[in-house]
Amino acid sequence: MAGVAQRKRPWQVAALVALTALVGCWFWQRSSSPPAAVPAPSATAGERPFVVDVHVHLGPDGVERLGRLMQRWHFDHAINLSGGTPGRGLSEQLAAARSSAGRVTVFTTLSYHDARYPDYGARMTAALRRAHAMGARGLKIAKVLGLGLPGPDGRLLAVDDPGLDPVFEAAGELDMPVAIHSGDPRAFWLPIDGKNERKDELEAHPGWSQFGQDAPSFDQLLSQLERRVARHPKTRFISVHFGNCAEDPDRVAGWLRKYDNLYIDTAARVPEIGRHAPEKMRAFFIEFQDRVLYGSDLGVSAEPEPLFLGSEGKEPAGAKEEQRFFTATRRYFETADRDFDHPTPIQGNWRISGVDLPDAVKRKIYGENARRVIKLDLPR
Repeated sequence: MAGVAQRKRPWQVAALVALTALVGCWFWQRSSSPPAAVPAPSATAGERPFVVDVHVHLGPDGVERLGRLMQRWHFDHAINLSGGTPGRGLSEQLAAARSSAGRVTVFTTLSYHDARYPDYGARMTAALRRAHAMGARGLKIAKVLGLGLPGPDGRLLAVDDPGLDPVFEAAGELDMPVAIHSGDPRAFWLPIDGKNERKDELEAHPGWSQFGQDAPSFDQLLSQLERRVARHPKTRFISVHFGNCAEDPDRVAGWLRKYDNLYIDTAARVPEIGRHAPEKMRAFFIEFQDRVLYGSDLGVSAEPEPLFLGSEGKEPAGAKEEQRFFTATRRYFETADRDFDHPTPIQGNWRISGVDLPDAVKRKIYGENARRVIKLDLPR
């Protein structure tokens, strides 16, 4: 797999690296206007669980809009995974977080631009330390690691590339959780045809498809991820998108039983996990009630930019899509309703059933686990 990047067309590698290198800062680049304050949530803690969304992509120009969303959909704190790096957006994102009256926490991103240097591990580690000193509380790693980030010799860097070991060791030393995205839904490796359940999503985003690409397989990427988690027992990992394997909860459960330093979030995978038998998933959430963190994969910039609601189609999301996204997600966790529309229609044409979690489990998943894992000092 080390030679994957060499076999890709140069423009494909360059495009993927450039795109993902900007993931941490594309929101802040949209506007140079100063951030506005976030209004307080409209419901009190006594009326509902305290909710921390651990998977938000926020531009500094979107802070005021985020505040309105927090009021409308009753969540209290957001972890901004699009924090950028020192000199590449992090200062702006931290300033935006400071304007939020304590309702936004910022993760830095891996300094992908340093991958071209022979000492990339040392450079990325130094950038992580600078980001921590500036105020970043965690590290976000995008799927380009493993899928499209070439090292100094042009070969693809694997998720478990040994040259990156110092980065992950430093994250543990600095007490910075690592939110890591490895791979994509299994369907992204299949032909984009009538048999592919994510055909609409892939037609809207053909660049997301891995079919016919000289890239690691779905299972190879997950094996790389597991080796990475195993190698750093003192580093806390949040494997995003339901462990990056929502298609197979049994596989995710096996990892959670094996690795005490591993956690998962639910971002953009309620459509997929909602397809599994609700009794099975309810048992999963109860068994791992201390290891699951609520996340949405919400993207927010200033209007008129559309919201990113876990995914997006060819048409921008409006009020109807926003309502469905938030209400169907909560309906999944909080009710025993059967066969209702899932939050993100572009992700597939099927229906889901709720798991009706006990109140104590909901409180942990919605907020208490995030407080502990990310070490958030927040009001209750």
